[in-house]
Amino acid sequence: QVQLVESGGGLVQAGGSLRLSCSASGGTVSSYAMAWFRQAPGKEREFVAVSFRSGGSTLYSDSVKGRFTISRDDAKNTMYLQMNSLKPEDTAVYYCAGPRTSGRYYLRSSYDYWGQGTQVTVSS
Repeated sequence: QVQLVESGGGLVQAGGSLRLSCSASGGTVSSYAMAWFRQAPGKEREFVAVSFRSGGSTLYSDSVKGRFTISRDDAKNTMYLQMNSLKPEDTAVYYCAGPRTSGRYYLRSSYDYWGQGTQVTVSS
């Protein structure tokens, strides 16, 4: 059973940067799609970014495209989300998810395992 643990969240001013990490254990995830989602207070959990496999293609939601970068380190079995030019509307709990075994990449139901989440707060 895969276990996912996020880290790297915190409080940052608008325009700042943070890098989130998602460490996977209990299985190798390099051959599978892994993703980041986020959930703001009172809102549904939404797709942020996906890495289809290590070294493969990536996709982003329109709201973060050009500001966030998803990447993976096979040797560490870890996925990252580099977040630049942060805005107050990026405030949310960020979750890593994977591996995706079936279904559309932007759907929560497509991912078998989830981390506990890490809080990102962007002040204006």
